[in-house]
Amino acid sequence: MKLEPEYELLRDNLRKFTRKELDPWVNTIEEKGEVPAEVVDLLARHGYLGMRLDTSLGGAGAGLFAYCLTLEEFSRSHRIFTLIVLGTSGLAAISIARHGTPAQRQKYLPGMVQGKIASSFALTEPDAGSDPAGMKTHARKVDGGWLLNGGKHYISNGHRADFVVVMAVTNPDKRAGGRVSAFLVDRGIPGFSVPRVERTMASDSIQLAELTFKDCLLPDDALLGQPGAGFGMAMESLVDGRMSVACSCIGAADRLLEMSVAHAKLRQTFGKPLATRQAIQWMLADSAVELRAARALTYDTIRRVEAGEDTGTAPSMCKLYCSEMVGRIADRAVQIHGGMGMVRSCPVERFYRDVRSYRIGEGPSEIQRMIIARDLVGK
Repeated sequence: MKLEPEYELLRDNLRKFTRKELDPWVNTIEEKGEVPAEVVDLLARHGYLGMRLDTSLGGAGAGLFAYCLTLEEFSRSHRIFTLIVLGTSGLAAISIARHGTPAQRQKYLPGMVQGKIASSFALTEPDAGSDPAGMKTHARKVDGGWLLNGGKHYISNGHRADFVVVMAVTNPDKRAGGRVSAFLVDRGIPGFSVPRVERTMASDSIQLAELTFKDCLLPDDALLGQPGAGFGMAMESLVDGRMSVACSCIGAADRLLEMSVAHAKLRQTFGKPLATRQAIQWMLADSAVELRAARALTYDTIRRVEAGEDTGTAPSMCKLYCSEMVGRIADRAVQIHGGMGMVRSCPVERFYRDVRSYRIGEGPSEIQRMIIARDLVGK
C-alpha cells in the first residue's frame, strides 16, 4: 500500500534493519527461550527503545504512525522484538512520562531507553482483567507510605522486570474512576515475589508471570500520579495499544502470506506447482484481500488519530479485525505448507502459535465486539 515518501523510506530502512540485524537472532532466541542482552542493546543503540517518549526524556519522539510501522516490520521477524519495543513505549513508560514526578521520570525512563531497565505493567488478576471492578489487590495509606497486598497473574515480562507498575484499589467505595491507583514497585522490595512463571503456547521467550505482594511497604514517592488516577492511566493508552496490536498483526500476516506464496510456487504436486491449484489460489487470494483490508482500515485510523479526530470505536475495529485476520492467514499458511507447516524448523509453525495471543491481549475479541455494538445500539 502506497505511503507518504517519508514513511516509505522509513519502511524500507526498517525492513533492511530487520533482515540484517534481527532475523539472524531468531534461531538463537528460539533455542535458548530467552532474549540475549545483545539484542536489547542493539535495539537501544539504533533508537528503537522509548520511541514514543519525548526527546527531552531520551526517547525518539516518534509519532504513532512511525511507531506502528516499526512494530509492523519487526513482527515480520519475531513477535518478541515488538514486545521489547512495547516495553519501553507502552503503558509503563507512557504512564511515567505523562504522570510521573521529575524524580520518577529521571529514575526510570533514561534506563529504559538505554535498555538497562526492564518494566512491566500489572493489571490482570484472576477475577479482574477486562473487568477491573473485580480487582482485589489493594494498597492502604500508612505512616511513611503505602502497604500493598494482593497478587497479579499473566503479567508479561513480570519475572524479568526491574520495576512493575502495579494497579491497586485505594478507595474501595468507588467503582472505576477514583477507585484504583498506580504504584511503582521495584524488584527486591520486601514482600514482592514471583512464585510462578507460565510458559504459553507461543515461543518460549514469551512468558507470563504471577506476582504476589505481601505487606509491601512502599514509600510515598512510589505513587504514580494522583490517588485514584490509576484506572484513567490504563484507559488513556487504549488507542495506542490497540493500534500497536493491529499493526503487529499486519506485519505477521504479511510475512505469512509472503512465505505461503513462495512455497506454493516451489512445491510440486503431481507434476505441477501448488500455485496452479485452484484450492491454493483461493486461499492466497482470500489472505491477500483480508490483508489489504486490514491495512486500509488501520492506516486510515492511525492518520485520523494523529490528526486529532474523534475515531470512536475505530481502534477497537482495527484490533478486532486484524487479530482475527492474522489467525485466519496463519491457519491457511500451515495448510498450504502441509506437513512442513507443523514442524518446529518451519517459521510458519512458530507464527501460527505466536499470533493466537493477539485475539486476547489488549482486550479480547469479545470485548471489542461489545464496545462496537454498544456504540451502535446504545448502552
